[in-house]
Amino acid sequence: MNRLSLSRLLPIVGGAVAGGAIALAVASGGGSHTTTTTVVRQNGLPTSFSANRGLSVNQVYRQAGPGVVDITVNSNNNGGFFNPGGQQQGEGAGVVYDTKGDILTDEHVVSGANSVTVRFQDGRKVGAKVLGTDPSTDVAVIRVDVPASELHPIPVADSSAAQVGDPVVAIGSPFSLPETTTTGIISAVGRSITAPNQYTITGAIQTDAAINPGNSGGPLLDASGHLLGLNDQIQTNSGSSAGVGFAIPSNTVARIANEIIAGHPVKHSYVGVELNSSSTGGAQISRVSAGSPATSAGLQPGDVVTAINGKPISSTEQFIATVDTYSPGQSITVTVKRGGQTHDFKLTLGTRPNAQPSNNG
Repeated sequence: MNRLSLSRLLPIVGGAVAGGAIALAVASGGGSHTTTTTVVRQNGLPTSFSANRGLSVNQVYRQAGPGVVDITVNSNNNGGFFNPGGQQQGEGAGVVYDTKGDILTDEHVVSGANSVTVRFQDGRKVGAKVLGTDPSTDVAVIRVDVPASELHPIPVADSSAAQVGDPVVAIGSPFSLPETTTTGIISAVGRSITAPNQYTITGAIQTDAAINPGNSGGPLLDASGHLLGLNDQIQTNSGSSAGVGFAIPSNTVARIANEIIAGHPVKHSYVGVELNSSSTGGAQISRVSAGSPATSAGLQPGDVVTAINGKPISSTEQFIATVDTYSPGQSITVTVKRGGQTHDFKLTLGTRPNAQPSNNG
């Protein structure tokens, strides 16, 4: 799998795969002052792009398009074969989150940026500052200083309600072509992808909507034109879309964005274990980091975690997602199977280091 490159002049960047899945990073947010149509699902059926059930693709584009921006980034690098001058320019997309000027995108879009320029649908270009980033979820917030009347936030959908087969629309700047719109369906939910700092991002949405380099940070929209996720990665052998793309779920994006906007440092809980990505019936520990909370609590390689605070854990992904619902410093009870017996261990969560292997919690 590959994280989307930020420029069509640069090669696709290869990324590690967690649990056999790959994703593109896209960040986005919500809170809207635009007119929207609320679509009610009946009998559990997915919303479709039709006149009487949800918006058409054109209506989704016209409604959400003003809230999608093109992002150009200038950054320094160490030179090299592709860029001997040491200057690198990248391009991605972003989503207007509120009328204060906050725009959401992927962390990898603005990583190392010296300058950021935002282009709105009407052609206006303004400089932006990076408000904050979280490489653990590949989410970033940038801010522009423009009148509130010129900002068109895109409402945020509840990504936990996404269903396989639901129609989706992606808008972004693939190969430096802003406002490119593609459509498809949700191919799968609950995927795991690898963040820029090699931690695992759980709950990713898989789609067959075409996304390519330059789509990073742009929105994956539902049939109501609401933000379902930020496009982040693709799985491909050719470097271009093969119909297997991934988006960071909007619930994760909004949670992280709200922390950044509030001025709070984004912190993730840390146990200090590396997990077997293919384990079943729980989350099997393959390695325990020295000096970690797991070591202090007495967890060992080979232990299979079956519950956290009494909540059943059936997989590695569920373990990671559950740990991330707690804050550093909180105490949890970890239930494990060891040698045919069940044991409970009391553990005080630490703060996640900057970088770790991807199958880690």
